[in-house]
Amino acid sequence: MTNFVEAKELQYQYQIKDENGEVCRTVDALAGIDLEIAPGEFIAILGANGSGKSTLARHLNALLHPVGGMLYIDGKDASLLENELPIRKAAGMVFQNPDNQLVAGVVEEDVAFGPENIGVPTEEIEKRVEESLKAVGMQSYRFHSPNHLSGGQKQRIAIAGVLAMHPKCIIFDESTAMLDPAGRREVLEAAHERNRKDNVTIIWITHFMEEAAGADRIYVMDAGHIVLTGTPGEVFARGEMLSALGLELPAVTRLAKDLKTTGLPLSDTILKREQLTAELLKTKESFGGFVHGAALPRSGADDMELMDVPAKTDRDQERILLDARKVSFTYGSNSPYQAQALRVVDLQLKKGSFHALIGPTGSGKSTLVQILGGLQKPERGHIFLEGEDIYGQGFSKKKLRSRLGLVFQYPEYQLFETTVLRDVAFGPGNLGFSEEEAREKAIQGLKAAGVEERFWEQSPFELSGGEKRRVAIAGVLAMDPEILIMDEPTAGLDPAGRRSLFSLLTELNKERGITILLVSHSMDDVAECADQITVLQKGEVRLNGSPELIFREKAALEKMNLALPEAAAIAQELSDCGIPIGRDVYTYEGLKKALGRTIC
Repeated sequence: MTNFVEAKELQYQYQIKDENGEVCRTVDALAGIDLEIAPGEFIAILGANGSGKSTLARHLNALLHPVGGMLYIDGKDASLLENELPIRKAAGMVFQNPDNQLVAGVVEEDVAFGPENIGVPTEEIEKRVEESLKAVGMQSYRFHSPNHLSGGQKQRIAIAGVLAMHPKCIIFDESTAMLDPAGRREVLEAAHERNRKDNVTIIWITHFMEEAAGADRIYVMDAGHIVLTGTPGEVFARGEMLSALGLELPAVTRLAKDLKTTGLPLSDTILKREQLTAELLKTKESFGGFVHGAALPRSGADDMELMDVPAKTDRDQERILLDARKVSFTYGSNSPYQAQALRVVDLQLKKGSFHALIGPTGSGKSTLVQILGGLQKPERGHIFLEGEDIYGQGFSKKKLRSRLGLVFQYPEYQLFETTVLRDVAFGPGNLGFSEEEAREKAIQGLKAAGVEERFWEQSPFELSGGEKRRVAIAGVLAMDPEILIMDEPTAGLDPAGRRSLFSLLTELNKERGITILLVSHSMDDVAECADQITVLQKGEVRLNGSPELIFREKAALEKMNLALPEAAAIAQELSDCGIPIGRDVYTYEGLKKALGRTIC
């Protein structure tokens, strides 16, 4: 058998149990998978939440065993328990949530754990730890405690731990979902480098279509089946089918297809920004040029100072609901692991605003969110809720909970009750409402969050990732908050789930007037929704202003390991190449309109 992975009619079912622990039904997670992956291939696996991708990944690492069909990994029968250890040595796994992988109290010990377990000599382990931490950009955190790292930093450590084992194959299961743009790029490049230099087989499971564009082949899953396979060009040529499966084309591919419908002579499937730019330039020559427009302003020199950027609005007179003043916080004070997370941070949330908080991994975003939400008292500084210090003597935390809702990363981990309705009713009940009142508020929250009534009496753990997010948000909305703080709410969601969630958040903001603070690594999401942006780096506010102004600062953002939204990046690249797009283009729709006006 020459393939590294070979599956024939691979099957697996999950058993769903009722409140008494009795099996009430089974769900086909894998329903006859045929799969062949040759040594040294770079394979991407796409699919909506619940399509079976993670279940398949766990079979490839022998964490799950087939209930039917055949599966061989590196020539070994994956159905035999005796082959578990050899398969796991050959096929390393990087999970979506790094907390599932970190085991030691110091970063270097965590990275060394895997090589030690498979008997790598001590001097070789030292070398592997160093090279693996370098590959993920975490050398300076070698002696830190993983417990004091951000979610994105933890993910890099988890990836380094797998790299240090030098497996024949690495399975990345949504491993970049919590990383900033630079971190995503570094990890993807590290995977491609291992693939090119060491012939390591890479199986890359992702919802980021741009990441799949560089694969040798793509498999698309739906309802436990593989429904489409081919090169990236062949798969992305099936845009309508992907859309029906809850997926979407990469932004540059989508834009090229839309432009082609206007009559532009572009290639059928464009996968890279550089290709689109080159073809548009060729089109420019063919059409005799473009209409004149104002080119995008270029950002300052590379050595520009980071600064506050004043917002171009008249919202200064609006009511400030939440006001953070000179907030500082240090983890592990007076210990060897001391790390300052926030340094004199100011942040104001105005009533009715949709405010985004962005920054590189480890910039202090989640720490600030916990302080704003009353979960972590600041070392210095104050948080005022309409003039009242939430950490002041006599301030009621119940009052804070009734006015401010906090949804964490992976909000489905907040779910715990036996039914969706009971889970959502828990919060109002905790605030002192009667059982009937709590139920009524839960129903209102579920309707506001768009959770279909057919789910209300189901266990929340039976729902898809996207539906679980909505239930978690419904639990917060049931308490009628004026402020909703969302910490990376779309991490791990498929494109359809992400679109649906942001449609909900926009509706809550515009229709119900709920003030929203969104923490996100997705510049595209921020560009589409936010009216104000604050940028954190190393625990300090570096930029603050409207999206139009923030996204002009390309050099400043790149220095902070951030990136422009894809539409803004395309617009600036086209402008730099002599195609005048116009000012302040940073959304997909804005870019389409600008190109429509510009092209003769």
